[in-house]
Formats: sequence, C-alpha cells, structure tokens
Amino acid sequence: MMNLIRKLSSKNFFIFNLVLLGTLFGFVLAFLSFSRAKGGGQAQAQAGQTAPIPQDALSTAERLQTAFRAISEKVLPSVVELKTVSIRRQQVPNFNGIPWEFFFGDPNEGNGREREFRSQGLGSGIIVRKIEGGGKGAAVYYVLTNHHVVGDANEISVALNDGAEYAAELVGKDERKDLAMVSFQCPDNLPLAVLGDSDAVMVGDWAIAIGNPLGFMSSMTMGIVSAVGRTGGPAGNINDFIQTDTSINQGNSGGALVNIRGEVIGINTWIASSSGGGSVGLGFAIPINNAKRSIDEFINKGEISYGWLGVSLTDPDKDVTAALSLTGKRGAMVSQMFLGSPAERGGIQPGDFITGLNGKEVRGVNHLTLMVGDLKPGEQVTFQVIRDGAQRDLRVRIEARNNDVAAENSKLWPGVYVVPVTDSIRETLKLDSKVEGLYVGQVIARTPAAVVGLQRQDIITAVNGEKVKDLASFYKVMREKAGKELWFDVKRGDSVLETPKYKR
Repeated sequence: MMNLIRKLSSKNFFIFNLVLLGTLFGFVLAFLSFSRAKGGGQAQAQAGQTAPIPQDALSTAERLQTAFRAISEKVLPSVVELKTVSIRRQQVPNFNGIPWEFFFGDPNEGNGREREFRSQGLGSGIIVRKIEGGGKGAAVYYVLTNHHVVGDANEISVALNDGAEYAAELVGKDERKDLAMVSFQCPDNLPLAVLGDSDAVMVGDWAIAIGNPLGFMSSMTMGIVSAVGRTGGPAGNINDFIQTDTSINQGNSGGALVNIRGEVIGINTWIASSSGGGSVGLGFAIPINNAKRSIDEFINKGEISYGWLGVSLTDPDKDVTAALSLTGKRGAMVSQMFLGSPAERGGIQPGDFITGLNGKEVRGVNHLTLMVGDLKPGEQVTFQVIRDGAQRDLRVRIEARNNDVAAENSKLWPGVYVVPVTDSIRETLKLDSKVEGLYVGQVIARTPAAVVGLQRQDIITAVNGEKVKDLASFYKVMREKAGKELWFDVKRGDSVLETPKYKR
C-alpha cells in the first residue's frame, strides 16, 4: 500500500512540474513576442520619421492649395444665397356651413372661405452687374440665377457671404433657358463675378462649384469637367450643359461653376441622381456663354428675346441618316417649315440637314436652337446644309420669335413625319415586299397633311402624282413639285387611295 502511495505521489509531482515548466515557457514566449513587436513598432516609427515627403511633391501640392484658397477668396463674395417665399391662397372647405377652422384651428381665424399658405425655397445666385444710382447712395446689384429658383415667388431676399441680408425684387425670368435675374440695393462695394469663356471648356478641366447646398452657405466643392454639350435636361430646357463630378446638391442651383482661374464658366442647374436627390457625381451647369446676352436683356427689357428661323427640327435616327447618306454627320434635320418664315424665304426646305451656322459646327437640335435664339432680329446669317448629298450655303435674314406664330400649326409645312419602310414595319403592317414608299409616323393636327386626311401608319407612295420610294425622293419631290398644291397617294390597309388636294 505504501509503495502504491509513493508511486502516485511521484506521478503527481512529475505532472505538477511538467505543468509549471509549460507555464514558464509560455510566459517566456509571450515576453519575447511582445519585445519583438515593440521593437518592430519602434523601428517602423523610426523608419516613418526618417521618410520625409518629397519636397518637390509638397511644393506642387502647396501651390495648388494656394490656388484653391485664392479662388475661394475671389469668388465667394460674389455668390449669394437666395431665399424665396411663395404665397398661395386656397379655398377652405366647410361642412354644412361650419368652417374648417372650427374643427382644426382657431375658429376666429379667417372667414371660413380662404386661407393663405406660404412655402419657402432656397438657391444660389451670382452677382454679375452693378449700377450706381440706388436709393440713399446705395448701388443696385444684379444677380443671375435659375428660373426654377425664383419660380413664382412673392418674396425674395439675398444673403451675402458675410451674412448681411437684403430684400430683392425680380428683374426678369425665362423658362426656356432656365434663367432669371433679381436685383437688390446695397451701400457697400461688392465684388462682381468674372465671367469666363465656356466655349473653351474641355473635358478634364478643373471644375469648382460654389453655392449654398442644402442651406450650408458659401460652400466650395471641387472636381473636373466630365463632359460638355450634354442634352436631356429638365423638360423644356434648351441648354446644352457642362457635366461635372463636382459635388452639387439642392441649394446649389443658380450658383457658380468656376475654372482654376476663378472665372465663372457655368451656372449650376440640375443633378441626375438615383438616391432621391443626393449628389452622385452627375451635376450639370448651363454654360455661361448661353447666359451672357441674357444679362443685358434682363436689365434693359426684363425678358429674353429670341431669333426665329421658322423650322421644326429633329435629331434623325440611324434609319433616317442611312437613308439620306448622313451617317456620321453632326447637325439637325429640318422636318417641318413654317410657311412665310425666314427659313422659307431663305430657301431652307424640309429634308435639309443643317450642319453649320456662320461656319460654326452645329452639334444637334438643342445646340442649333440656342444658336438661332441668340441671333438678333434682322441679322443676316449663313446656314451650311446638306441636301441631296451635297453641301450648300443658304443666306437667311432672322426675325424676332413670336410665340403665337411659332405655335400656329396651320402654317407648318407639310405637317407629317415620315420614315423609311423597315422590315419591322413590313412585318407589323403585313406589307408585301414589293410595296415601296414612306411610313407615316405622325400627322400634326391642323397642318396641310392633316387637312388632306393623312393618317398614322399610312404608306405614302406618291406626292402630287410623283412616285416616291425612299426619303431622298420624297423630299426632292416635296421641294420641286409641291408648291401651291399638295396631295398624296397612300396605301392604307388593303386600300389604295388618293387624298384631296391642299391649296396654299
């Protein structure tokens, strides 16, 4: 028994010593690891301290930083915050003669018939002009902004970079260009924004946005110009836009987009966003050259006047460009012409493809609309057009745009949009492969085409008795044969018919 106890005691003592030895060995390893880590960290820290920033790189960065500081000092005082209040009056409902306020609000408020509602708006603007002669020695300052910033506001105020605030009044606005101008009086000598040349802007240029995003006054963000000549802005807007990845948010509208010299190259206007209105790097600004003439017109006349050519323009699709040998060409196609317009008197006809104005390239419909709109009434200009595959120059004397005349469909010639008969159209209408002509895509109400009874999905096979099998022959016959009279031969379903004659 004693021998057994001695054996167990010896075994326990051995296990105890083994555990103790393992514990001591673990502490030693942990200490050595800690020491190495500490030493390595110190070595890394010492290495970091001995790796200075290259002086040439630091100098370049500091010079760029100095430039941005100078831009902020130069531009911020000329960019203001615009606060608006729109007031609308609404009929207050009543129930069996008991006014709404009796249930929801002060029963003594109003008379139970009408109530005033006030909504506030916020945007930015750019001080572009100063005219002496305001009241009490103050000067009148003019602020350029967006039409959608001021809208139908009843009250407008301007807040300066230093926090001072002044009452402002609307000078003029124009929805087509999304531009507006307000004025305010101030006794101080305020700096004016320096307007640059947006035609010289190129993709990759620095772009700095200055304004009041989300109400944060005098904010400055930076990026580059992502694209120029962008179209597809808010409905009815005819501008071609500068695209930038500079952070632009609500409240930036009407503010300045400036270049590295602190010159205004654009007016921040809208953003494309999939996040409910937040910036995702797709901001758009109206090129400042689109607005320069508008400044004087707002101040002198309170509105923008437009030159008028008297045509309806389209950007032709690939089937049309291929049919007219225009593939790869830039410009705008004349689809309709107003009778008695400057275009008709100058020799421009439906089917002409306008590629230039006074030698300057036309990039598309919006671009040409802007170019013509900026022409002065009475000005004689030269359009470069492609007709029947050949380039020619046509001289036209521009007139002032009359919105009533421009909306009068009865003078729009011929009033029909036609496209080549494609395989898909043949399949849809179950047309025989031998049928040739033009597919009627749209007939404009009250125009000559509508008066003679053309209908959508008709196939035009002849104009004034002259057979037409493609777009080129259609427009050629329209120019040469359709003078004082106009009629069509059409295939409509299983019928072939001749329309009545339209006489001018």
